[in-house]
This record gives sequence, C-alpha cells and structure tokens, in this order.
Amino acid sequence: MGTTYNVKFVAVKDINERQLKQQIDQLLIDINQLMSTYIQDSELSRFNQWRSTEPFPLSPQTLEVMTEAKRLGEMSRGLLDVTIGPLINLWGFGPQSRPEKIPTDSLIKITRQQIGLDKLTIGPSWASKTQPTLNVDLSTIAKGYAVDQLAELLQTHKISNFLVEIGGEMRVSGIKASSTPWIIAIEKPEAEQRSVQEIISIGDNAVATSGDYRNYYEHDGVRYSHLIDPSTGYPITHNVVSVTVIHPSSMTADGLATALIVMGKKKALELAKTYNIAVLLITKEKDGFTEYTSAKFEELVTVY
Repeated sequence: MGTTYNVKFVAVKDINERQLKQQIDQLLIDINQLMSTYIQDSELSRFNQWRSTEPFPLSPQTLEVMTEAKRLGEMSRGLLDVTIGPLINLWGFGPQSRPEKIPTDSLIKITRQQIGLDKLTIGPSWASKTQPTLNVDLSTIAKGYAVDQLAELLQTHKISNFLVEIGGEMRVSGIKASSTPWIIAIEKPEAEQRSVQEIISIGDNAVATSGDYRNYYEHDGVRYSHLIDPSTGYPITHNVVSVTVIHPSSMTADGLATALIVMGKKKALELAKTYNIAVLLITKEKDGFTEYTSAKFEELVTVY
C-alpha cells in the first residue's frame, strides 16, 4: 500500500504477540495481493488487464470492497468514482508525471467517456465491464478495508481495547491501558507546516480525513488540486480543504471523506444530514479556517 501501519492494544491473557504480528503482516500481504494496482498480478490488476465484457471471477474480499465503492459512488451521485484513474493520470496525479500542458477541454471530454461506475457490473462471484478498457482503482477505500480487517483479527483474539492505523486511516475500540479514551489529533490543513486543528475522541469508531492542501501543483499562477470532480473532469476549485468522517467502518469512512471533499461544503453537509453521517468539514477563508460539523458529529465526538 506504499505506507506504514500501526497497531496498539491493551494486552490480554495468553496472547502470543509474535504470532499475532505474523498474522497481521500476512493479512496485509493477502489484501495487497488482491487489491493493489502496483502489483501486476494482483487480482485487481488482472481484472483491469481483462479486455473483455465477460464476467471475471473475483474473491469475496475484492467484491466486498468493490460493492461498497459502488454504493458510496451512487450515494454521492458519482463523485466517488473508483474508475476515475484515466482522468487522474491526465492531470498528472497518477503514476505518470505532471503534464507539460494543462489538458484541453476536448481531451478531458474524451477521457471522461472512458470512466463511470455505470460501466461496472458486480455479480455474486464476479464483476464485468461494459467497456473492456475500464480500470478500477480501490485505493480510496482499500486502506480502510484493511483497517477493518485488522480490527476484526484483534477481536478474534479477545482484544477489545485497541487502535489500528494504516496510512492515516484509523479505527479505535475501548480504552488505553491508562483507562483513558483514545485521543486523536485532526491535522490543521496547512501545506507549509504540521500542526493540530482539533483533538477528539470518537468512541468505538473509525476516523478518516481527506484533504487537498498538500497534493497539488501550480501552473501559470493557477492551483490544481489532486482531487478531480468526475462530473466535470477538472480539479475541484471550492474552498473545502479538509473533511473528517467518523463511522463504525473504516472502509466507509475512507470513501465518504473523499466523496464529501469533492462535493464542496453545501452538498457535503446536505449529504451528511440526509444519511446521518458524522462529519467535520474545514473551509479556507481569507482570515483563516472555518469549521462546520454535522449533528451526528456533535453526538458522537468529544472535542478537547
């Protein structure tokens, strides 16, 4: 996944920590072998290389993540789109480097015709494409899925007090060894330095944050964000710079954070209200940052 992981837990009787670490490492290796877009023979890579509209058999794990990606995509009216890879590459935020020229309107239009969740069909043990060149990238929620799987592994060992984190996606349960809640810092959305915006506790939940304040480039004085709006084919231009989502599922929180930041403030807060999602949204104003929270966030989260 190109990142680090961190597992902390309050020790329980008869736990073999070395054996548990081996199980954790193997679980992450297995998920990577299923859903990585960097491993050429991963299950997802083989699906992407499949140049056919016939059904392609997939594991229950990959299908679970793909199904949730499609559900969140439909919930967000297509703004979370795991087929958006060609557009991301076009703007220079994929494996290829930054483009020498900003893409033309016609090229963006042609590229948009190559993407779309409507071109992906999911069956009970397979998935298929109506367009053979369709490419699926689950990186927006696969890390969150891995966090959930690690949490479930800990629970099978009767561990109920833990923190699991992969690349910033986090899920906590119970309390620390000091009998105090797990405390989480939400980063201030500034590119120049790392500092804290809020310190929170979230109960037995996951937390995911999506921001556009570090991954961007400037061209002729215009700032281009790595967050691309699938409905336009262009980087977002609104002033939402960070979205944090609290949810029982890290996979769901991961995907929702991405979808909501692409939406912009008004639509994001409307969606949070409609689906009762716990959201902290931060906008950048002339005089600093402004926070907006949903009713569910106020209910679930303790701010210190």
